Amino acid sequence: MTTLRSTLEFLLYDWLQAESLTARERFGDHSRETFDAVLDTCERIAREKYAPFNRTVDTQEPQFDGEKVILPRCTYEARQAYAESGMLSAAQDYEMGGMQLPYTLEAAANSFFAAASISIGSNMLTSGNANAIMAHGTAMQQQVFAANEFNGRWAGTMCLSEPQAGSSLSDIATRAEPDGADFESDALGPRYRLKGNKMWISAGDHELTENIVHLVLAKIPGPDGRPVPGVKGISLFIVPKKLVDTEGRLTGERNDVALAGLNHKLGWRGTTNTLLNFGEGKYPVRGASGAIGYLVGKPGEGLKCMFHMMNEARISIGMAATMLGLAGYYASLDYAQNRPQGRPIGAGGKDATKPQSRIIEHADVKRMLLAQKAYGEGALALNLFCARLVDEQHTGTPEAVDEARLLLEVLTPVAKSWPSEFCLEANSLAIQIHGGYGYTRDFPVEQYWRDNRLNMIHEGTHGIQAMDLLGRKVLMEGGRGLQLLAGRINGTIEKAMRHEMLAAYANQLAAALAEVGAATKAAWATGDAQEALANAVPYMQAFGHVVLAWTWLDVVLAVLERDASVSIAANAGRVGAMRYFFHYELPRIGAWLNVVRQRDMTCAQLPESAF
Repeated sequence: MTTLRSTLEFLLYDWLQAESLTARERFGDHSRETFDAVLDTCERIAREKYAPFNRTVDTQEPQFDGEKVILPRCTYEARQAYAESGMLSAAQDYEMGGMQLPYTLEAAANSFFAAASISIGSNMLTSGNANAIMAHGTAMQQQVFAANEFNGRWAGTMCLSEPQAGSSLSDIATRAEPDGADFESDALGPRYRLKGNKMWISAGDHELTENIVHLVLAKIPGPDGRPVPGVKGISLFIVPKKLVDTEGRLTGERNDVALAGLNHKLGWRGTTNTLLNFGEGKYPVRGASGAIGYLVGKPGEGLKCMFHMMNEARISIGMAATMLGLAGYYASLDYAQNRPQGRPIGAGGKDATKPQSRIIEHADVKRMLLAQKAYGEGALALNLFCARLVDEQHTGTPEAVDEARLLLEVLTPVAKSWPSEFCLEANSLAIQIHGGYGYTRDFPVEQYWRDNRLNMIHEGTHGIQAMDLLGRKVLMEGGRGLQLLAGRINGTIEKAMRHEMLAAYANQLAAALAEVGAATKAAWATGDAQEALANAVPYMQAFGHVVLAWTWLDVVLAVLERDASVSIAANAGRVGAMRYFFHYELPRIGAWLNVVRQRDMTCAQLPESAF
């Protein structure tokens, strides 16, 4: 992981100036040395406990024996090492057992695990679950549930989707009814009985921890006894697998949460993916069916509370996609540097008497490697930039906090979806470089592709993120978030114009930014949402490409400040990746934005019978 470490250090310290965060009160006990120590620890655990077992967890899938889920021993050991490292609570207050580590460093440190084996652990869900409880739960819920997730005793999930309602959360059917006349007086929160089914629940059941804390979306019936229609009727509940007391001790009672079965996936096979039945009566509690759950926040504000977790999860999924893309890049780079095949073509054609060339010497292989590098390292920079905005939102001046909030609103759909699409393409190119061997399980690149394919669906599909971007984020608050982003991009353009080698790229980016602005206005020219959103995905692709071009240009500005002659090989590689992106990728936005500007309805209006 030496290449990843050097890339992270450049992005953190030379580009994002992460060390400057130590001047802020919350991070005042930290220094470059403590940041590096965290990176050292995570890099070591990932190398020793995760990477050697990536293939193991892919081939030895979770099994359900009717009573419990069986996982390979390496999964337990990896989870234990991660929990003991303190990374589950890295960003939390000291009082919660945390390190008060900047989220920027937390995200960077966790990247080692994603690159080593994305499917061994589901630690992101536990941290995200606990963070949502910290943001919206009562003091007792924080102390009992969140604290025991942060210390590693318990794990956490997020239970949104249902068999009949995937991304359409307004259609969920899980019900929550008050549990007795004294339901509001329970010390752990207003107590309800939940009944319903939840599908695609990652880490929904296992024996890795002594308890599992489910965060469950459900609807509380209205005065007429019927669930309130739409998302406004959704509330959020803590539903532990095993019931606990106010001291966080297990009571010995099993909650009415049953594993109905495991889903067997294309990738991410090391993490259990489950169908859970809540309240079916398999494990009656206190003489009745219905899973006991404790209300988090106010009734009807479940999505508001859960979105605190989901937005964090979306950045994490973007990082997961990024690291799988980079893992494939590193593997195919190593293969290309060692695989002999073909010979140089001279004036007389190929000379069969000459030694074979390594495939990295072929221009098309270099093209595929550069594409992977541009996608992967560019996406890593973008996600770390978003993580830096999270720190700004939590610790900056009031003006900086507001700017960071709006920039994150606009950039989060891109940070999740762009890597999920283009780092998957990077994995496809890694297979191509390996040729026929890439299609076999003798090499890891086919697994990286399978693991990454899920990320376009995880935490809101590509299409949903695109509609969120064009339908809401670029319009919110009078378009102020988009204006702020354009201001940041123009600031980079102005700096780049002062460098002779970057001026042409700066002009190209300025023209691309203007194209996105014009397409945004044209998409909404009629005010018809059906027309505007018919081509939301091409808009997302173009928007993301402009953001990535800006990211690369800004990164190269940092390169030139450090190494003006670009004499260091790693810096020459960064400049080469930036050039590739501007020469090969950024010109693609014209076709994408053309259908957006024209509000092309070719897809939307084709009748079903025509298919």
